[in-house]
Amino acid sequence: MICPHCKGELRKGTAPFHVDRAGYHLQWDSIPAWICSQCGEAAFDSKEVEAPQEALTALETPARRLTAAH
Repeated sequence: MICPHCKGELRKGTAPFHVDRAGYHLQWDSIPAWICSQCGEAAFDSKEVEAPQEALTALETPARRLTAAH
């Protein structure tokens, strides 16, 4: 696979994944990803992003309640 940013070669590895939402930050230290051997850019397969998306969906209602309390 080829990096869309620099055209370097993508190799299997892991990368951190983080999301900032209104009022909270969620981070995983090591998610399977394609890592560019030239620029280090990470690309995630859609199946690897499903778990973080499910976690965000599960957190939305409790997070809204917490931030609405202020």
